[in-house]
Amino acid sequence: MPLSKDHIGGLVFLCLSVAYGYYAGEIALLPGDEFAPFNAQSLPSALAVLGGILSIALIVTADRSSAGRLQLAGYDFWLVAKLLLLVVLLGVALPWIGFLASTILFLIGGYWLLGVRSIKTLLLASVPFSVVLWFLLAQLLDIYLAPGRLFTAMLGG
Repeated sequence: MPLSKDHIGGLVFLCLSVAYGYYAGEIALLPGDEFAPFNAQSLPSALAVLGGILSIALIVTADRSSAGRLQLAGYDFWLVAKLLLLVVLLGVALPWIGFLASTILFLIGGYWLLGVRSIKTLLLASVPFSVVLWFLLAQLLDIYLAPGRLFTAMLGG
C-alpha cells in the first residue's frame, strides 16, 4: 500500500490523540471529582477520543491512487526546523521574560522567517494580537500569566 499525505497526516494525528488521551488521564482531580459526571479530565478525554476517531477515518478514507502519493520535493524542511527551534525558544523565554514579551518576540520571529521584512507589518501583526490574547487570558478568563523572572527581579520581587 503506497503512503499518501492523508495516511501520514492521519497517523501523526492518531499518535498525537493517543498521547493527548494518555496525558489527559494524568490530570489531577480534586477530592471527590473522580465520581463527578464532568471533571477536569472529561473534555480532554473526549477530545482525544474524537481526534482518534477522526484520525482513523482519515486513514481509512485516504486516497490510494498514484496521484495521492507522497512527494517530498518542493517542501522547505529547513524552514520547518527553524520554526520548531523558534517554538523551543518561546518555551525557554516564557519563564524569563513573561507571556506578553515572549509571544510578541515569537510572532515577530515567525513572521520574519516566513518572509515579512517590514518593521511596521511585523509590529502591527504581532503586538495587537499578543495584547488581545493576553487580555483575554489574564483579564477575562482570570488565568495567571507570570510576568517573567527578569521583570519580577527588576521590580524588587
